[in-house]
Amino acid sequence: MFKDTKAFSGFSVNDVAAAKAFYSDILGLEVEENPEMQGILTLHIAGGGKIIIYPKPNHTPASFTILNFPVADVAEAVKQLKAKGVKFESYDWPGFKTDDDNIFRDGGPLIAWFTDPAGNILSVIQE
Repeated sequence: MFKDTKAFSGFSVNDVAAAKAFYSDILGLEVEENPEMQGILTLHIAGGGKIIIYPKPNHTPASFTILNFPVADVAEAVKQLKAKGVKFESYDWPGFKTDDDNIFRDGGPLIAWFTDPAGNILSVIQE
């Protein structure tokens, strides 16, 4: 039924202007404002994918990773994003701990988590 459908994802934010600045200026993504859908942003990602960001007055940040950005070098990506003011999450749970650079290095791909201005969780993950 949906085999040939170009699906897309979406998530909410509480401040569209802050989201637009973050995703375009900090992350360097192409962000489009759609005049027909007032207040809704479209993120254009590599490969032709699109993600919708929509305002929600009673927004609650996602408690899980909503968007993963594969990168060749997680440590370098973390360094560059920190230089732009991005704060990374630190975890210290039994069996799950990030290091002093906020990178999880204990099994699986290297990964580091951060949040957008609305508190949604994003990651950079090593390819």
